[in-house]
This record gives sequence, C-alpha cells and structure tokens, in this order.
Amino acid sequence: MNPNRTLAVAGRVLRQLAHDPRSIVLLMLAPSLLVGLFSWLFSEQEGTFDRFGGPLLALFPFVLMFIITSVTTLRERRSGTLERLMSTPLGKGDFIVGYGIAFGIAATVQAVVTVTFAVVVCGLEVAGPTWQLGAVAVVDALLGTALGLLASAFARTEFQAVQFMPVVVFPQIILGGLFMPRDQMPDVLTAISDWLPLSYAIDAVTAVTDGSEGWDLGRPLVIIAAVTVVALVVAAATLRRRSP
Repeated sequence: MNPNRTLAVAGRVLRQLAHDPRSIVLLMLAPSLLVGLFSWLFSEQEGTFDRFGGPLLALFPFVLMFIITSVTTLRERRSGTLERLMSTPLGKGDFIVGYGIAFGIAATVQAVVTVTFAVVVCGLEVAGPTWQLGAVAVVDALLGTALGLLASAFARTEFQAVQFMPVVVFPQIILGGLFMPRDQMPDVLTAISDWLPLSYAIDAVTAVTDGSEGWDLGRPLVIIAAVTVVALVVAAATLRRRSP
C-alpha cells in the first residue's frame, strides 16, 4: 500500500459523492428522518424512545452505509473503472482502504448529524456523554462500510449486492438485541448473536445511553474495530478487477 495512492482514491470518491446530491441526501438525512419518525411514533409512550432510540443510532447508519458502499464499489468494478485503475501502480489495498477512508469521513458526518438530531430535536436522553454516543455511531457506520466493501467483493451485480441484506444484515437486526435482550433469547440464538458484529454495536450504544463506562463500553468497541479491520483485509484480498 502507498499512502499517496490511497488518499488519491479517497479524494476521488469524495469528489464523486459531492456531485451526487441524491446520495448525499440519503447518507445525511435518511437516518435522522427515520429516527425522527420513530420518535414521533412513540411520542405518547413515555420512555419508549429513550429505550430504543440509542440502538437505532447503531442500526440505521450501519444499514445505509452497507447499502451505499456495496453498490458504489460494485459499480466501479462493473463499469471497468477498477480494471483501468488496476492497470496503474494502484493496489487492491489502496483501493479498499481509500474507499474506507472516504466513506468513513461520510460516516462521521452522518453520525454527527444523526446523533445531534436525536438528542436536540427528538429529545433522546443519554446518561453518558453525548460525544461518546457520536463516537460509537461513527464506529458502527464504519462497520457497515467495511462489511459493504466485503459484500461487494463477492457480488456480481448491484442487485446481488442488495441481496446480501437478508443474509448479512437482517439476521443481525433480529438477533442483535434490539427487540429482545440477548441474554433472554434461546441459548442457540444467543450463541449465534455472540458472533454477529451488530450485536456489539448495539451493546456499545446501550452502554453509553445507560451511562456505563470502562470495559462495558470498551469491549464491544474493540470487537467492532477488530471485525472492521478483518473485513477490510478480506475485501482487499478477494477483490476482483471486474465482474465476469
């Protein structure tokens, strides 16, 4: 990997995003609108939004970053752009990490906007520091970015990339602890959820909203960071120049 080439890829992706207003709106506004809709839906039930609003801040950025990253990266390969880039000294690692940096910056802005909206506009009450909630939301969005890059390496079309949602994302939503505490699930499902990274994303957000500190917050963040790095490495190793 070469830092200059990696940053060049990141800059190119950011310039592309800047010229795509629809993607910007989807990235920046969609999570806030979904959180706001959920807050409005349960506005008459005191305490409901405070209980579920935090985990939603882990869920929505994760899902959106997974979709946008997987489809955008696959489009580069199908259009032949990746093959042309690979004819230069650019390596697979430069491409994957460059994409990760670009979408990581987008994820950071997205997380700040969403958390600010949830706390200031929707009135989400957080026992821990608000900045920690924003930091965890950024880490969760980066996880979605890394898994999206990994999914794009195995898909052949944009439709196939979206089809990874039921396989990669939906089971994590169901078993991640959003609908039921993981320790109350059947033993087999609890064991499965222990291997799903979104479970730890929800654990991290819940730790902040409950005011937990130390290893209760650090452990899920370490696991999420490890999974993100592994996903990026595997994505770089399995990336194909173009779809057959």
